[in-house]
Amino acid sequence: MSTSLKKQAYPVLILLLAMWLVRIVDFVIPIDLNHFGLLPRTPRGLVGIGMMPFLHANFGHLISNTIPLAILLGLTVASRHRAWPIIAAIVIGNGVLLWVFGRSANHIGASGLVFGLIAYLITVGIREKQLTSIAIALVVGILFGGTLLTGMLPRWSSVISWDGHLFGGISGLIVGITTSRSR
Repeated sequence: MSTSLKKQAYPVLILLLAMWLVRIVDFVIPIDLNHFGLLPRTPRGLVGIGMMPFLHANFGHLISNTIPLAILLGLTVASRHRAWPIIAAIVIGNGVLLWVFGRSANHIGASGLVFGLIAYLITVGIREKQLTSIAIALVVGILFGGTLLTGMLPRWSSVISWDGHLFGGISGLIVGITTSRSR
């Protein structure tokens, strides 16, 4: 692995390890860190804009976000010159949209970021029409396209934050359009 690629991988690993550390601390010391999730249209919920991706209901929830997030973050940092501002914009955009328009529930988890990165990478591939970005968009579409479409459908009785998925996808689309050049 080249030195440059290793440098790009470190922040991804640190982010994923931070998510796991938060879950382990919450498990070992039951202090219910999920209280810091995003609760729409409340002052307390504003903290959740930044905290939500680090909070997970259980280890199954964390694993279901870790695997796609590792793949999508890896593709993003390997292919984009300024990946971390893009990632931050998706997290903030998702959080703000969810805080303003989301259903009244405590939203936790990194799936909004997952859906945002899926939408972002596909959008960039379509707009830029360069071999690398098209190849990444195709891989992401094949791996996660079905999840993107079904995960954003309303599930009124579910504890799954479908609206977090939806606003993550919208955020990724917006960031993709504003940070890429159509060719």
